Amino acid sequence: RARAARAGRRRRGGAGRRAGDPPLCLVVGPRDTPGRDPVAVAVAAIAGGATMVQLRWKAAPPAEAAALARRLLAVCRPAGVALVVNDDAALAAAVGADGVHVGQSDLAPAAARARVGPEAILGLSVENLAQAGRVAAGVDYVGIGPVWATPSKTDAAPPLGLAGFAAVRAALALPAMAIGGVGAANAGALRRAGADGLAVISAIAGADDPAAAARVLRQAFRE
Repeated sequence: RARAARAGRRRRGGAGRRAGDPPLCLVVGPRDTPGRDPVAVAVAAIAGGATMVQLRWKAAPPAEAAALARRLLAVCRPAGVALVVNDDAALAAAVGADGVHVGQSDLAPAAARARVGPEAILGLSVENLAQAGRVAAGVDYVGIGPVWATPSKTDAAPPLGLAGFAAVRAALALPAMAIGGVGAANAGALRRAGADGLAVISAIAGADDPAAAARVLRQAFRE
């Protein structure tokens, strides 16, 4: 797993990982936390053990997105937690985020890498086996899913199911996080199917107590 090792050597690529910790990524934006500040939700998730935060705010006003990214960075960086920006490599570079995560219909990974630089984290969404066979060089990790249907992303690809996730995971050498319908009830099954970590939206952002939800997810992933 040479590329996985390279990711761990990046200047900021190992941010947020303590010995023995599974990756737990909170995917969050204003639409995911109605009535609550997404930064406050991120702070709580980090307190509960989140090791990465991904800012996801589609069609956001550029100035507002930059302001939110900087606020998130201000709470992530002191905690040693990586902040990646969904889709927008230019925003990630402008605010000094730790990386960017792109989808299959977004900026190509090579173009994203050119914008954020060689030291940044670069994630890629993978939705099926065909895409798994086309992962470009320079990607540090993949997010595989949706595993199950989720209301958090209405334009998502068809769900893979657990067996489908396992098949896609087996085709990839990179570190992989499961996303889509992920919660405490299925976290352990995902680990056994090959997931290296979890990326979640509503399981933390929609919880009454995001810190407790993060702790429960981490524990369930180990079981």
